[in-house]
Amino acid sequence: MTARKAQARVLLFHKPKGLTVTRADERGRRTVYDALPAWVREDGWVPVGRLDRETRGLLLFVREGALVERLTRPGSCAKVYEVWVRGRVTEAHRAQARAGVTSPAGLLKAAALEIAGTAGPKTRLRVTLDEGKNRHLRRLFAALKDPERGTPLKVTDLKRIAFGPLELDVGSGAWRMLTPREERGLLDAAGGDL
Repeated sequence: MTARKAQARVLLFHKPKGLTVTRADERGRRTVYDALPAWVREDGWVPVGRLDRETRGLLLFVREGALVERLTRPGSCAKVYEVWVRGRVTEAHRAQARAGVTSPAGLLKAAALEIAGTAGPKTRLRVTLDEGKNRHLRRLFAALKDPERGTPLKVTDLKRIAFGPLELDVGSGAWRMLTPREERGLLDAAGGDL
């Protein structure tokens, strides 16, 4: 590992679909560690939060447990997603998603939801979460009904495009270390120094 990598505290990875966010998968499926250099696993880098197997996008890795806790605490760093939903998302859906819907995982809501466009029977959205629960967006939209068909809305594509002040800026499967300035901005967004 280079001296630069040894000094950096945060690694940014563009997780592709099909990888699980775990060190080892009990079913033998590929994990994020299979797509990263061996030193990431060997040196104890851990993911900050999770993305489910079918979700792609920005995933951070760190080596400090206190930093993981700081970055994943509800309200510390907003996360922004580009979401494609099968069905028409209406203004009433926007209001309901912001107010929250109940689910087995608890209250699920979006901090912000912008309708970015439509393509046939699908709606493209930009959704901001200030906390994330297991399969948060998939469950949130499944609790809402398409007004024309009466069926639940379904997330067909989900991509995290921002984490706090960081935006996804590398191609699928690529990674990079944060600069000292980016790390400082991320720590500031998460509530200060460690």
